[in-house]
Amino acid sequence: MWFLFALGSAVFAALTSILAKVGIEDVNSNLATAIRTVVVLAMAWGMVFITSAQNGIGEIGRKSWLFLILSGLATGASWLCYYKALQIGEASKVVPVDKLSTVITLVLAFVFLHEKFTAKSLIGCVLIGAGTLLMVI
Repeated sequence: MWFLFALGSAVFAALTSILAKVGIEDVNSNLATAIRTVVVLAMAWGMVFITSAQNGIGEIGRKSWLFLILSGLATGASWLCYYKALQIGEASKVVPVDKLSTVITLVLAFVFLHEKFTAKSLIGCVLIGAGTLLMVI
């Protein structure tokens, strides 16, 4: 089931890039990011209430709060950088560079989470890096 959600994420991320590139024309990238964030915020809280997950707020520990807040700050920084890059660059070049996050995530997961980094992972990282370089040159 995780694969279907991951695939859905990829499809919606692709749509996000194309829709954003069209929508950001003649709009300040920071303002565009703020508008997008309000929509995401409303959608996320809507899902919380639809699924009755709001009752779990009191059960969240300090460590989880800290890392969720840090993750939110990282997301915000990522979106601000992404929208600025998308505004001044071509979507067909910005998006592949943005997707280098896959390689960076694998490395960080190995270093900080002690997840396995196999030969297959290494080959995949090299291919993603080479593919990104090929697409942006």
